[in-house]
Amino acid sequence: MIRFESVRIGDLGKVVTGKTPKTEDADNFGNDYMFIGPTDLHKHFFISKSERMISHKGLASIKSNSLNGLSILVGCIGWDMGNVGIVEGRCATNQQINAITNVKVKYNPLYIYYWLKTKKDFLFSQASVTRTPILNKTIFSDIKINLPVEKSTQNKVVNLLASIDKKLELNNRINAELEAMAKTLYDYWFVQFDFPDANGKPYKSSGGKMVYNPALKREVPERWSVASLVDIASFKNGIACQRYFPKDDEIGVYKVIKIREFSSGLDENSDIVVADIPEDLVIQDGDILFSWSATLDVKIWAGGIGALNQHIFKVDSSDYPKSFFYFKVLGYLEYFKMVAELRKTTMGHITREHLEQSRIPLPPKKLIEKLDLMLSPTLEKIVIRNKESQQLAKLRDWLIPMLMNGQVTVV
Repeated sequence: MIRFESVRIGDLGKVVTGKTPKTEDADNFGNDYMFIGPTDLHKHFFISKSERMISHKGLASIKSNSLNGLSILVGCIGWDMGNVGIVEGRCATNQQINAITNVKVKYNPLYIYYWLKTKKDFLFSQASVTRTPILNKTIFSDIKINLPVEKSTQNKVVNLLASIDKKLELNNRINAELEAMAKTLYDYWFVQFDFPDANGKPYKSSGGKMVYNPALKREVPERWSVASLVDIASFKNGIACQRYFPKDDEIGVYKVIKIREFSSGLDENSDIVVADIPEDLVIQDGDILFSWSATLDVKIWAGGIGALNQHIFKVDSSDYPKSFFYFKVLGYLEYFKMVAELRKTTMGHITREHLEQSRIPLPPKKLIEKLDLMLSPTLEKIVIRNKESQQLAKLRDWLIPMLMNGQVTVV
């Protein structure tokens, strides 16, 4: 029989609340250390990249609030609090995150991570709420965690769960490599213009005729035209799904894909709407989604059937294959992020006008279809592997609470 002990978070190790370096000093920011924010906590397992980075100077300015070694990170401010991440090495977080670091040797840090991972609602219930929910350092430190007395038991649980997360990480790396290879080929053909000519040689490098296009302010291959993103695909915006929430004896059918689900997938906390939602906003695996607000990103959806909420476009086309408009939007992403940052108020976003103002070189359809025959199988493999990851994540999340309360043991 497993023996458990109840331990305050503050007694597991050192609790550190993050801090932001002075933003008026540009030298505080650079590419030396991760500066982790709440959106980074949506990433799988160990956090290895952050949306923002700080410099040596920036880290030194918040030295007492920085981290070094293995640390468990918990989002503790805002309506989406309770997300958990883990990081190793020297870094910093902003003030919306409490970290447990320098964990005592008798405790496995990953066991603490997994225990907290399924306690999102519980952590939210502990927060003080005025206008914004806050789980301050004192309250957070006083929360008690039940851990097996024997560290060997903690290790067995961690080994099982970590094996699933490592498989998820492997899937993510394989998919990233597949997408990178596909994009390299796409860019070779449609950005560098070295698609195979009539003799199978790279067009531009072999002296293929190029003509100046005033709209693009550059040369493009002869017989290519110019278009905007809205010329090659439709961008269907989601809706405020609250109007389709079940009422009285109505039955919910579709989980709602909001910004959070776009980043981390559908789960038991996702809102549910009835079947009356417009059919063209019901998302299937393989659909292309473009988050145009807050976190600008484009992805091939593989999270199962869902209903599309506002702030996300469903991108589709009756004229061009998926691989073509997916990589075209992806290629414009960094520009859109710059535009959103420049016009930022409460959260950065772009508008349909920005889509209409875009300008892209448009190859002949036969050439687009030829490349699609090469790229489509790769995109399909990405979807299949992402669906496998969704199932593995569900298995992990189903196991965690049973392992944590001793209902299931690992031998």
